[in-house]
Amino acid sequence: MQGLAAGAVVVGFSPAHQAWATEDGPDLTHVPPLDGSLTTDPEARQEAADDYGHIVHRTPIAVLRPGSVNDVAVMIRFARRFGLKVAMRGQGHVCFGQAQVRAGIVIDSRTLNQVHAIGADTATVGPGITWAELLAATAARGLTPPVLTDYLGLSVGGTLSSGGIGGASQRHGVQVDTARELHVVTGTGDVVVCSSARNRHLFDSVLAGLGQYGIIVKATVRLVPAPALARVYNLFYDDLGTYLADQLLLASEQRFEYLEGQVQPRPDGSPGWRYMIEAVAYYTPPREPDDAALLAGLHDDRSAAVITPSTYLAWQHRLDAAVEYLKAIGDWYRPHPMLDLLVPASRAERIVGGALATLTPLDIGIGPILLYPVRTSLFTRPLFRVPDERAAFLFSLLRTTANSDQELLRRQLASNRALYDANVAAGGTWYPIGAIADYDRDDWRGHYGALWSHVVEAKRRYDPDNVLTPGQRMF
Repeated sequence: MQGLAAGAVVVGFSPAHQAWATEDGPDLTHVPPLDGSLTTDPEARQEAADDYGHIVHRTPIAVLRPGSVNDVAVMIRFARRFGLKVAMRGQGHVCFGQAQVRAGIVIDSRTLNQVHAIGADTATVGPGITWAELLAATAARGLTPPVLTDYLGLSVGGTLSSGGIGGASQRHGVQVDTARELHVVTGTGDVVVCSSARNRHLFDSVLAGLGQYGIIVKATVRLVPAPALARVYNLFYDDLGTYLADQLLLASEQRFEYLEGQVQPRPDGSPGWRYMIEAVAYYTPPREPDDAALLAGLHDDRSAAVITPSTYLAWQHRLDAAVEYLKAIGDWYRPHPMLDLLVPASRAERIVGGALATLTPLDIGIGPILLYPVRTSLFTRPLFRVPDERAAFLFSLLRTTANSDQELLRRQLASNRALYDANVAAGGTWYPIGAIADYDRDDWRGHYGALWSHVVEAKRRYDPDNVLTPGQRMF
């Protein structure tokens, strides 16, 4: 066991006091040997009591920095024995305490960040590695994950537990659709290898399972050849309906390898919104994109269109400078009550238009509003819930609370709830990494619909004592 703050060493756990002890005592249960470290250091616990949302704060009694997969299994078995809760935390990029545990144990996955193997079309990695680190390792071999999130500083284990959506999802699904095999520690402390051909039930439960049934400790994901270059097309619209129609056309015809879009304030400062398609063609010379063919039949303001060349890697790292800027000015550390909805394509103009009529730039803050289409047939993992239509739109409000204004935060959270309810009533779903206040078991039952019985059965089967990830407020 490694030393803690001020030289203290955890020697055991006192069930009577629900606390770790640094000295032997009569009621003490000794902590099993670990390859990593278990710390009660206040700084580590404070970090684990926060996330990107900076809204919810639940302090654990200890943080495990595992040195091996066995450490995770050992600590989950220990926690189960004494009725403690456990959650895995990667980069902490959720927004509403989902990976926090009051008076429990947070497992810091960042120490499990190894690249175990890179093959011709797969990579096997630890859960704490970021997608940026994985991309660096695969690009050196001319390969890339087929789906990358816009911000590459997220952990592989984190996005595989939630979904992992991005501009390539209209071609390849979400990141959970690219997973080939997982090593999982269940809520009973068992280490299980699962895939589509082996322990399929667990595989389908853990991918996008929000940490409820097992903790990912190793993942094998698909790779594809990496292109050399990217050509970025920014196309602008003043009318929401025309924008949505052109987006659906591009998604259905698969013209671009990457397809996203944004809702932006009007550049002249007048009320209302402008809409931007952000589409990217990837290529390797001597092949070149055909601009005329890619843009044929669209109804954008062609005089405002911007076409920008880039390398593939520079495009994937396009947000790095912006993230550093947000950290420098402090906005990275303000509350972020984000909301990510999946809106049925047939209802998108009504739902999105109604939402935008209630929103102002102040309601969003410095973050953008994303609005882009996906083809739901590509989403193969059952617990990643999507509308029952062939196409849907991700409508993502990446909110920041200006100046940490608590009254504004209250209004933003209330707005999130109202927008969520309207979308669900229209047959929509949500991507549950954001901030919705008072989300309870009845909401989860509605979210999973006919799959709720699978969810309940999987919890009883793999985490019968409800040890894992209480911050989701599902059980």
